Amino acid sequence: MTVNWAAFAKAEPDLARTAEERFGAFTHHVLATLRKDGSPRTTGLEVRFLDGELWLGMMPNSLKALDLRRDPRFALQANPGPGQSMGGGDVRVSGRAIEVVDPERKAAYAEEVEPPEPFHLFRTELTEVVRTYVEDDKYLVVQIWQPGEPLRTVKRA
Repeated sequence: MTVNWAAFAKAEPDLARTAEERFGAFTHHVLATLRKDGSPRTTGLEVRFLDGELWLGMMPNSLKALDLRRDPRFALQANPGPGQSMGGGDVRVSGRAIEVVDPERKAAYAEEVEPPEPFHLFRTELTEVVRTYVEDDKYLVVQIWQPGEPLRTVKRA
């Protein structure tokens, strides 16, 4: 089961807001895709939250775009920021990236974001969102959300 960002935000507005803040704090994040041989590839990426979607834009024929065309599974890690602070915690999103080929949708995105042309555009379908943070300098807290499931929170001392 997968859902778009809007459905996730409706199900878990606080976690969605925190995730958007973490991704909004820095420009570049880390995307993991799968190479032809199945091994992981990690690359830098900028993301956008627009119109209830989490968008991934890429240069034409970039290896990450070709990976996603072949196998749409991805994992996205928010930039943790400088030092060891991890302000707001660590946020990861997993799912499937679906390439947008509709010229009108791509044009609307380009008008809003103004990416270098040409570009690949992928919208995401989420399978998991995870936030990890430290509470009271004592507990490691992990929040795990998956479509159709309640938010799970695990605390470790």
